[in-house]
Amino acid sequence: MQIVVTLIQAVCVLLAAVILGNWYLKDIQRIKREGRPWYAVYLSIPGLLIIGLLLLLPLVKYLK
Repeated sequence: MQIVVTLIQAVCVLLAAVILGNWYLKDIQRIKREGRPWYAVYLSIPGLLIIGLLLLLPLVKYLK
């Protein structure tokens, strides 16, 4: 039973990563179409979420 719970958790994390990545790529395409600067994508919601999660990973690793 524990393996099923672990598998469901892994699938949920991967699905969230796919959704966030797709959202980020759509923002990249939209920003390029609008002719905005290259760094504008990092100031969008998915960009800030990705940056925040990347900064959070070392903290989680340290605390665990």
